[in-house]
Amino acid sequence: MFNGTMPQLMAAYNQWQNQQLYAAALQLNDEQRKADCGAFFRSIHSTLNHILWGDLNWMARFCDETLIARPIGVDIYDDFAELHAARIAMDQRIIAWADGINADWLAEPVTWTSKVYGFTQTIPRWVQVQQMFNHQTHHRAQAGTLLKQFGIDIGVTDLPLMPVLMGD
Repeated sequence: MFNGTMPQLMAAYNQWQNQQLYAAALQLNDEQRKADCGAFFRSIHSTLNHILWGDLNWMARFCDETLIARPIGVDIYDDFAELHAARIAMDQRIIAWADGINADWLAEPVTWTSKVYGFTQTIPRWVQVQQMFNHQTHHRAQAGTLLKQFGIDIGVTDLPLMPVLMGD
C-alpha cells in the first residue's frame, strides 16, 4: 500500500496517467496527433507539449533554475518520439523531486511572478505544487477528450484506482 506524502502520491498519479495518455496517443499517426481539433492548444500533440512546458516551468521554480524561454503555446518538441522521451524523463524527475521535499519546504511562503498572467503574489509553496498537479490533470483531460474524438479511450483515470493503491 502507498504510504507517501500528497506530492509523492500526485507524482505517481501523474506518471501513471501520462503512461496511459501517451500509449493512447501512440495509436494515432503524426498527422492525427497534430490535427487542429479546435482545442485551446489546437491538437493532441500541442496539448501534450503544453503540459510538459508547464512542468518544466514549475520544476524550474521549485528547483531555483532558469525558466524556459519558449512562450506559452509554442511546441517544445515537433517530433513525437522526442516529446514522449522528454515526458518520461520529466515524470521520473518529478517523482525524485517529490521524494525529496518535506512539510517545512511546502509550508514556506514564496513570492513569484506569473509570466502568463503578469501578477506577483506570495503564497505557501504547497499551493504552487498543487497548481502544478492540477494543471497536468486539467490538460490531460483535454487531451483525453481529443483522443476520444478519434475513438481512443485512455482508460481509467480515477486516483483511487491507481495500481499502487490497488496493491498491483
